[in-house]
Amino acid sequence: MPDRPYTLLSCALSIDGYLGSVTPRRLELSNDADFDRVDAVRASCDAILVGAATVRTDNPRLLVRSQARRDERTARGLAPSPIKVTVTERVELDACADFFTAGDAEKFVYCSSHRVGDARSRLGPVATVVDGGRPVEMRRISEDLGARGVQRLMVEGGGKVHTQFLTGNLADELQLVVAPFFVGDSRAPRFVHDGRFPWNPDRRATLAEVRQIGDMVLLRYALSPRFETA
Repeated sequence: MPDRPYTLLSCALSIDGYLGSVTPRRLELSNDADFDRVDAVRASCDAILVGAATVRTDNPRLLVRSQARRDERTARGLAPSPIKVTVTERVELDACADFFTAGDAEKFVYCSSHRVGDARSRLGPVATVVDGGRPVEMRRISEDLGARGVQRLMVEGGGKVHTQFLTGNLADELQLVVAPFFVGDSRAPRFVHDGRFPWNPDRRATLAEVRQIGDMVLLRYALSPRFETA
């Protein structure tokens, strides 16, 4: 069986556990210091994965912002930014989205088996399309990325993707940053959806670090024996 990458989940959320609001405007959860911290984590990884809904809603570039960090990666023989990965069942993705057009990093789209042909016709010029199973399976994706040389994978959401990695016991580390406000609307997207999680009242996750970042707090949880303390 192929080795899966060391996998860390990264998420900023409100005090009441929401990733955003119900309005079209993106909800800013992080502060400048946390954006810089996330940039450093990105620079340490081989690939960054987000769900298709995040690509559609947030239009993320998923690039390393710091020139010094890009230069350091280049000096090590790496691309300035990590590989970009997204996952989709319906292939409702715009080839002009920043995910595909920003930066020179490789882009991978894992999609449902029966949509591979459609995905390649629409996205083939801008990304490598890979059969992710039917339905798409995160373990299959993780192992395929490992076989492609990805040793360290950062997962940046959204809620459905986080849920699948956690319930599939595919995460080694969870980094949660809590913003000091409430969203207060159950229609808003949450950090995770319903599911059977390996960590429960009988098997508590290990809190490895608590760090204040301005008016926010970072909680790092060790979710597997592979957890890296640094």
